[in-house]
Amino acid sequence: MSVETKLPPGPNLPTFVQGIAFLGARPRSLQFLQDRYGSEFTLHIPVFGQTVVLSDPALIKQLFQTSPAVAGNIKPNLGRVVGKGSMFNLEGEAHRQQRKLLTPPFHGKRMHNYEAVIEEEFRRESATWPVGREFDSIGPMTRITLNAILRAVFGAEGAEFEELRKLLPPWVALASRLAALPEPPVDLGPWSPWGRFKKARRAYEGIIDRLVEKALADPNLSEREDILALMLQSRYDNGEPMARSDIADELAALLAAGHETTASTLAWAVERLRRHPALLERLVEEANEGGSELRQATIWEVQRTRTVIDFAGRNVLAPSLTLGEWTIPHGTNIICAIRLAQSNPEYFPDPHRFDPDRFLTGKANTAALIPFGGGTRRCIGAAFASMEMDVVLRNLLRDFDVATTTAPSERSHFRGVAYSPADGGKLKVSRKTAVTRPTMWTESQGSRQTAH
Repeated sequence: MSVETKLPPGPNLPTFVQGIAFLGARPRSLQFLQDRYGSEFTLHIPVFGQTVVLSDPALIKQLFQTSPAVAGNIKPNLGRVVGKGSMFNLEGEAHRQQRKLLTPPFHGKRMHNYEAVIEEEFRRESATWPVGREFDSIGPMTRITLNAILRAVFGAEGAEFEELRKLLPPWVALASRLAALPEPPVDLGPWSPWGRFKKARRAYEGIIDRLVEKALADPNLSEREDILALMLQSRYDNGEPMARSDIADELAALLAAGHETTASTLAWAVERLRRHPALLERLVEEANEGGSELRQATIWEVQRTRTVIDFAGRNVLAPSLTLGEWTIPHGTNIICAIRLAQSNPEYFPDPHRFDPDRFLTGKANTAALIPFGGGTRRCIGAAFASMEMDVVLRNLLRDFDVATTTAPSERSHFRGVAYSPADGGKLKVSRKTAVTRPTMWTESQGSRQTAH
């Protein structure tokens, strides 16, 4: 029996034209289409096919609450480049069990241990910062977040760490571009984009295999709290361990998603604070007093106004899915336009104003704030990323005087993984002569919960 469908309106342009606009100028093209068609519209784009775009937070919330049996992950997704055993690729019960195994490392007491790692990486990197002249903050922030996630995943440093530090950034950038492109039907050779990707993937798998062997040979494996050790010791509901190939795929997903987006958000935070001196002054005062509420509100506002990942997606697995007045057929991709949703004036009055205080008054509706996605596919590392941004900004505010600027706001630039400041998030600092470092983990953790 055929299912009667009702799709939102959309442009009649050729598929390849819609694809060029979607890939090459997505923020502007989606804003234009929303202005023309409303908060829901339908696209036909290469690779993704028929795609419904949502920007109404109420409908996005409804989609996120839909059963995974009805709406799974968008297809294609990063699973095609990070591996079929990663949570990006898994559906249904397999996804639920994998997520259950990977949730413990990102919650509870272990987060306190990660905080010390991040603070150490910040101090090591910031010791090299020039004083009194501008420099791009995106590079240092990327090194901090990459080193932090590597140490959280593997627990210690060594030769393999150096290999991964060199391998991951260009591989992640290349993989994110290829994830939305069709793989050529013939092998174009080792110097083609897909050839370079596969070569890097083989190198990555070799490094992971050596690290797994070292971990299994460690007599103190059961006492370790790094993510690799926990994965090797974890068991599914039936008592089976994770397959080594699945471990490699899942670690690829964690490493790929665990540093670039956070670094881009931190670079945007630098860019915003330098242009809001009154806010910067309040944040410095709060950091020196051991508080964190305004800092957490600032992180949320940076994520709201400077969207790093601009969409989360689903694919209709059931015969159809009803969202509001629309009935969307099986196989259709649905994209939640995060940037548009977080600029909705109904939820965020004067949405283009940078105003962290909106998250202190209790008036802002956080149902429309979805930088980590939502539902059963919400970013599993969201708590880790939020804590990491908090620690880096806290130490920056305590250790350095950040110079403000009257320069125009930096434009947004798509780096292949995330949208970051086009000029790199320019930073200019001087070192403080005396630094007060109150230990406020418990209070700051509580403030984080309040800020959420």
